[in-house]
Amino acid sequence: MKYICVEGVIGVGKTTLTRMISQRLSFEPVLEIVEENPFLANFYKDRERWAFQTQIFFLMSRYTQQNYILKMINQKNIVSDYTFKKDRIFAELNLEGDQLWLYNKVFDVIETKTVNPDIIIYLKASIDTILKRIELRDRTFEREIDISYLESLSDAYDNFFKTYSGKYIEVDADSIDFVKYQEDLDFIISKLKEAL
Repeated sequence: MKYICVEGVIGVGKTTLTRMISQRLSFEPVLEIVEENPFLANFYKDRERWAFQTQIFFLMSRYTQQNYILKMINQKNIVSDYTFKKDRIFAELNLEGDQLWLYNKVFDVIETKTVNPDIIIYLKASIDTILKRIELRDRTFEREIDISYLESLSDAYDNFFKTYSGKYIEVDADSIDFVKYQEDLDFIISKLKEAL
């Protein structure tokens, strides 16, 4: 059985591609819980004040989903629109001082009870493309996103993948549109099959 993750900056198309892979390859989708986070709207208005609560909610919801993945990994092929390790990418960007120290203590304990994906599809896009896609899906709480935050997040993802020791495929999401063009989706699926 295989466990695939799709990763990238907010709005790049992770969930859409995850659903398409799920349908095409008959993998079970595990989708990140985002809109249910009660702190997220406040976080985009005042990151410093709401970062810790937002991050802990995400950490716990991702961990709960990891428990499910661990139970199912030997029975089903799974595709998810995030990796557990992404949680730390966001924490290091949004937390500091004692809050980051405490977060890291909790993360280190929890991470030992998670599973790493067989492969990650990293959707990489320019800030212009990301902003267009965020605008297109029009989530109310995302209207407050600061461009400099997206730029920092994009850099953090790049740095993560520079040192990532697992298997991943980088996809230029500026030059392809897997929603509009079947051949672009076919290209990603073929790269994925080659890598697995």
